[in-house]
Amino acid sequence: MEINNWYTELTYDEWVPVTVSGARPGARYKHAATVVDEKLYITGGSRNGRHLSDVQVFDLRSLTWSSLKLKAKVGKEDGNSSQEFLPATSGHNMIRWGEKLLLLGGSSRDSSAELTVQYIDIETCQFGVIKTSGNVPVARVGQSATLVGSRVILFGGEDMNRKLLNDVHVLDLESMTWEMIETIQTPPSPRYDHAASIQGERYLLIFGGCSHSVFFNDLHLLDMQTMEWSQPQTQGDLVSPRAGHAGVTIDESWFIVGGGDNRNGCPETLVLDMSKLVWSVLTAVKQKDPLSSEGLSVCSARVDGEKYLLAFGGYNGRYSNEVFVMRPKEKDIVRPKIFQSPAAAAAAASVTSAYALSKSEKLDFMQLDDMNYNSSVNGHPKDDVTNKIEAIKEEKRILELSIAEVRAENSKLGGEIEEINNTHAELSKELQSVHGQLVAERSRCFNLEAKIAELQKLLESMQSIEDEVQALREKNSALDQEMELVATAQKQTPGGVWRWFGGRET
Repeated sequence: MEINNWYTELTYDEWVPVTVSGARPGARYKHAATVVDEKLYITGGSRNGRHLSDVQVFDLRSLTWSSLKLKAKVGKEDGNSSQEFLPATSGHNMIRWGEKLLLLGGSSRDSSAELTVQYIDIETCQFGVIKTSGNVPVARVGQSATLVGSRVILFGGEDMNRKLLNDVHVLDLESMTWEMIETIQTPPSPRYDHAASIQGERYLLIFGGCSHSVFFNDLHLLDMQTMEWSQPQTQGDLVSPRAGHAGVTIDESWFIVGGGDNRNGCPETLVLDMSKLVWSVLTAVKQKDPLSSEGLSVCSARVDGEKYLLAFGGYNGRYSNEVFVMRPKEKDIVRPKIFQSPAAAAAAASVTSAYALSKSEKLDFMQLDDMNYNSSVNGHPKDDVTNKIEAIKEEKRILELSIAEVRAENSKLGGEIEEINNTHAELSKELQSVHGQLVAERSRCFNLEAKIAELQKLLESMQSIEDEVQALREKNSALDQEMELVATAQKQTPGGVWRWFGGRET
């Protein structure tokens, strides 16, 4: 693979490891990444429980890594202007805003109570903290931050006390002011390590993530105009629950890479057609491949007018520092599989029939006028006109019967769908009931374990009592033996004690 035009030799829709020249950065996961001018920027992350503070840059032309040397901005408001490194952070977000990289949230040793916004100026290599105002959200990790125009939409995450969140905050980048959004309808359940995207500059999409015990594969949508949550139905391939995955949008396609459920990684790369809400599996890797990791990053980069996907890092039992690239096909070539149901087919037939009927009705009046006009001008027989009218009416009657049949089929299918929905609701109630029983059983098990522990302690104390009783028995037995010996000695001596008192000797 030649360095100058390596990207032109890539196969469509397949991940390929990039051959890197020179040294690589340390392997990691839960870092943040973005692309600026054909360069991939990586900040922070975690490895073996230790947060990282470096900034690494991968040049897509030379295929080389370099470390960005930073310097803190010196000013009256900077208390530690001599600082040379970013605070070691993981679980944060990074977005490009002009010539700056904005870092939002994350976990670090010096985490404050409120969410911190830091910046890196990629021209001057200066970094610092941006003061924000308004309703500043609490500090958190595993949240999503989505850029929409000049606003950043923050959703969910986990605060420093491990409380799961599902709140929505908006940061105005022009004024650096936070606003907490009041939403309506049912929001996604509290979660972290999910993925988020924006569709049409209006709809915020949330996919997957996890709580402390459950991994999700649901898709939620927030209308940014009405601030109303919904959970739309999706079509296409089945999607497994996951967290720690990464997502990136190219046009109307949302690419989802990696993730897992703490037991297995997700080897498939998914694509959601956001305009049709259709899932499809684009490609898949082996189970232990770095691309089936949690905590990896994925970005899009434009090279010579063509867009590519770049993936880096992650953890699936081993930490990764590899770079992978994919050359996705254009949207009009990549078409997800749409499985049309009988209801969809019936609806399509209904629309087609209605259209045909409207055309025939228009034809009815047009042909009648034309035929009457021609008969009066050209002297054609009226019988021919009458026969044609009858034929058209018959055709219209047949179409009306077809429409009636389609409507009846639609009504039947609607009843079946309603029945399925009712069954689903009942099953959901049963599942909630079973979940409640499991919680009760778990509580009972905890109580039994506590009682067993108390009984074990009691048994241990009883054992010590038995040991003391046994020791007393042994002492008593020894005393009895001594008494018997004394009694025997007295019997063997003539006169016993009284002779001794009388002073008589043998």
